[in-house]
Amino acid sequence: MRWIAERLHDHYGEISVTTSNPLEELISTILSQNTNDTNRDRAYTSLLSHFGNLDKVRQASVDEIAEAIQVGGLHRQKSSRIKLVLERIMRERGSLDLSFLADLPLDRAMAWLLASPGVGKKTAGIVMLFSFGKPYFPVDTHIRRVTTRLGLVEERDDPHQRMNALLPPDPALMRCLHLQLIRLGREICHPRRPECPTCPLSDHCAWRTKTS
Repeated sequence: MRWIAERLHDHYGEISVTTSNPLEELISTILSQNTNDTNRDRAYTSLLSHFGNLDKVRQASVDEIAEAIQVGGLHRQKSSRIKLVLERIMRERGSLDLSFLADLPLDRAMAWLLASPGVGKKTAGIVMLFSFGKPYFPVDTHIRRVTTRLGLVEERDDPHQRMNALLPPDPALMRCLHLQLIRLGREICHPRRPECPTCPLSDHCAWRTKTS
């Protein structure tokens, strides 16, 4: 894993990572499901433009939220999830504040997030890693594809369980590796016709060895 991180660092250079607000990260990650970053950002901007803040989003109807985030795709499904998540936080915590998660053990914080509608391991892991600096490695579609081809994850594996077992509990390493593997998946390790000759990890890629 260190070799992979070093090769990706050599290929892409330093990555600047800032700590995000956990509530904003949670809603943004729900909006990112099954779409790209551009549409996610446009949907989030539109959401705040329509309502001003997330408490007003909570008070809006599912149809009103859906209309505001339509640009992001799957707007009806996501609007329902967003409203249910915001209502749950307000009901259980008394305010739209997730800072309490910082004081919980990682497994309990993850369990709390996973109990929210539409929140899976990727979404919960992104909040824990990027908002709280907790050592949980989230796996998206690109990371799953890349790590499977590298031979790190088997098709039948839970990729989150496998990758978190392989990685040292180092949040800084995890954040960089998460972003770099996504970039690799988008730019080089495509689902079809991956550009293997330009891949910095091709020397130890099980998939390339099999197909060459």
